[in-house]
Amino acid sequence: MRIAIAQINQLVGNLTGNADAMLQWREQAAKQNADLIIFPELQLIGYPPEDLVLKPAFIRDTAAQLGKLAKATKDHGPAMLVGSIFAENDALYNGVALLHDGKVQAIRYKRELPNYGTFDEKRLFAAGPLPEPIEFMGFKIGLPICEDGWLQPVCAHLAEQGAQLLLSVNGSPYEIDKDDRRAQEVFAARVAETGLPLIFLNRVGGQDELVFDGCSFILNSNGKITHRMPDWEEEMIITDWQLQDGKAVCTDTSPILSSWDDHPADIYNAMVIGLRDYVDTNHFPGVVLGMSGGIDSALCAAIAADALGPERVWCVMLPSRYTSQSSLDDAAQCADMIGCRHDVMPINPAVEAFDSMLSDSFADKQVDITEENVQSRIRCVTLMALSNKFGHMLLTTGNKSEMSVGYATIYGDMSGGYNPLKDAYKMTVFALAEWRNKNMPKMGLGKAGQVIPQNIITKPPSAELRPDQKDSDSLPPYEQLDAILYGLIEKELSVEDICAEGHDRAVVTRIERLLYIAEYKRRQAPIGVKLGSRNFGRDRRYPITNAYRSG
Repeated sequence: MRIAIAQINQLVGNLTGNADAMLQWREQAAKQNADLIIFPELQLIGYPPEDLVLKPAFIRDTAAQLGKLAKATKDHGPAMLVGSIFAENDALYNGVALLHDGKVQAIRYKRELPNYGTFDEKRLFAAGPLPEPIEFMGFKIGLPICEDGWLQPVCAHLAEQGAQLLLSVNGSPYEIDKDDRRAQEVFAARVAETGLPLIFLNRVGGQDELVFDGCSFILNSNGKITHRMPDWEEEMIITDWQLQDGKAVCTDTSPILSSWDDHPADIYNAMVIGLRDYVDTNHFPGVVLGMSGGIDSALCAAIAADALGPERVWCVMLPSRYTSQSSLDDAAQCADMIGCRHDVMPINPAVEAFDSMLSDSFADKQVDITEENVQSRIRCVTLMALSNKFGHMLLTTGNKSEMSVGYATIYGDMSGGYNPLKDAYKMTVFALAEWRNKNMPKMGLGKAGQVIPQNIITKPPSAELRPDQKDSDSLPPYEQLDAILYGLIEKELSVEDICAEGHDRAVVTRIERLLYIAEYKRRQAPIGVKLGSRNFGRDRRYPITNAYRSG
């Protein structure tokens, strides 16, 4: 049996487009004499579909498209293994269908429904029964769907029922270190338990705040990786299989072993793919962002240029009376190195207008953070005006460290359509800037070589909203802050736990308080690509009104 493994992109809800794309990949597989082509989990409807699947018309239209795909297999070309939704007895299932000879020959439903982190499948789907193998071309094939392979029962049952090969179709989002964990831990354990070879197939591409890294692979019955497909890129490989002593064996003489990104290249490429697919699939002509002369906006501009091409990136410097000449120079130099448009629009006239408007109300009040926030909001109004007039999506540039403690202005620098840095701590931002200056990302459309001036990386971070302001005036050093935040957010540690690691109790207690009281801001912030296991929004869902403190 010759199996084509199609690691491809998708667009949620684009039923016709997704179906047509699968047929095009099937044509390529047919030219290479494939008997079967397999696609990722829910490839027909896109993943994650969220509440689209609760719409009756969507279910009907999906069934019609699946019927179209089945009819296409009348030509005696490759059979298709297609992930879709299936309505049966007033229940909805996540499943896969084997399409062959013009018909739906078999359907298997997903049993283990993830209900943690980014996943809400128990809200949408019913759990299927323990699945039986399907038979095709004399092979007994087990079909564990994504979470079915992350846990033990389904694969064990399939082996007991005589499966000779496991085909695991997945919609597994990118997380740091997840590619190796899938191959070397989770699915290697399934192979060790069953003694069966396994094909792990994942998709690529961005879907809102999620990005899928591909990294599909094949494990032989001894748990050795024999094939490794690339990360981030669409790819199809052809594999040959025979039955030997009752087991399926891959007989390829020239296996593919693509390399996968190390850190921080994987993070950078996740940001690039996430932003590219979000902007392109939502039909924006480009992006606009405020270019402050700081490292966050510089890195966002570099990511945007690599995602979309420099010609689609518009950087706008919005200086106030507190903006240093160094920041003006750094912003201009960075935009020139990246190769994108750069405009300077001073905000002093608007600031003076607001000062005049509010002078009576503020007459007996001292200047404080209010005036700082007015500047930030004026910048937002300006950038949104450009976005409205020209159609470019507004990027925000705040990192996870700032978003965690509320060091950002709601309806100011937090406002926009997408934030590439939303799940990246400040120290990660520094590491990415250094990496990008020395490396050309493989998916990048920007310029090779240095794109961020070294002065932007080395100078002390500052919002420049008052004279001689530094981030360190309000926050601990970022090395210390990030370590505390990582404990509070990623590891869910208490103040006591973090103090035991050597941190000052007063500092940790203050940071925990800031983290909790900034929840209302984060609820109103734009989405951004998920990088770690506890991103704000999909993973970490805390109440806004929350009196609990651990220390």
